[in-house]
Amino acid sequence: MKIITSATVFNDAVGMRLSATYSEVNEQTGRIVSDNQRFDRVVIDGDAKAAAQALLAWAGENIEQ
Repeated sequence: MKIITSATVFNDAVGMRLSATYSEVNEQTGRIVSDNQRFDRVVIDGDAKAAAQALLAWAGENIEQ
């Protein structure tokens, strides 16, 4: 099974981007098959983009003055 270990959403020149890392674990033995693998995607799904924008807005509200 693949388990997300981190995810970051940010805006760059191509639009909203998701960068995530994951580990792959053998479900039978619990052994780590691969660790710290990374992928990047441009967020094009409307629902995913709205959720990411809401999370970024919430993060902005939590910046201490």
